[in-house]
Amino acid sequence: MSGTTTAARPRTRLTPRRLVLHVVLAALAVAMLYPLVWMLASSVKPENEIFASRSLLPSHVEFANYADGWTGLGTSFGVFLGNSALLAALSIVGNLLSCSLVAYAFARLEFAGRRLFFAIMMGTLMLPQHVVLVPQYILFVKMGAADTMLPMVLPKFLAVDAFFIFLMVQFMRGIPREMDEAAMVDGAGPWRIYRSVVLPQLRPALVTAAIFTFIWTWNDFFTQLLYLSSPSKLTVPLALQMFLADSGQSSWGAMFAMTTVSLLPVVLVFVAFQKLIVEGASTSGMK
Repeated sequence: MSGTTTAARPRTRLTPRRLVLHVVLAALAVAMLYPLVWMLASSVKPENEIFASRSLLPSHVEFANYADGWTGLGTSFGVFLGNSALLAALSIVGNLLSCSLVAYAFARLEFAGRRLFFAIMMGTLMLPQHVVLVPQYILFVKMGAADTMLPMVLPKFLAVDAFFIFLMVQFMRGIPREMDEAAMVDGAGPWRIYRSVVLPQLRPALVTAAIFTFIWTWNDFFTQLLYLSSPSKLTVPLALQMFLADSGQSSWGAMFAMTTVSLLPVVLVFVAFQKLIVEGASTSGMK
């Protein structure tokens, strides 16, 4: 018989305070999830039951809403999904490339005015988007870029998202500079150090930036509404708005069905990479 024994873990005592806390948290969780559950239920309800019935469960499942929503706008909903996916992919590439380069310059390189430029960059975090909206629109219209993805993609390649720059700067500051010095001894320059030393260590922050860029771009409505007008170029948020007709003959069942479809990529991406999101946002440098 072994002389070592495994100590039993002490049981957490369920006090009245803990019980009340758990009940309150459960109630808040139900309140937050109820709209989502209601939308899922409405996507398989007959059109006349969506707002008329108080029951969460449909009288019978109506999968025709998904078929009507997929083809009901005259253009396959797959086209809108493809447009959103392309826009999100280009935005991710632009943000990761430009923001990581700018962050590397702020975190690792010495140049005149570095602190001043970093302070100005941080100040843009407090600048409302609507302040620059009209000048940007006029600029892109004069460039002939209206009704294209260029106004939404080009800024991503110019490192306009200061939040991601700040995130990567903080992460890079935790990477030991001895690694840079060792690479310089081997003859590596700034570009080689960025590509071979810093970039591999930056993976959690890059994944975090990629996921948030994907979610924000996929859900963006206002900017896409401002620049896109051709039916074949519309994205998912704009397509969903088309189900709501001004005449009152709105296709609620089809809209809820396609909303459910459009939520799947966001949910799957977030669930698949949530551990890396937490790691990239909460850690700074190497463990």
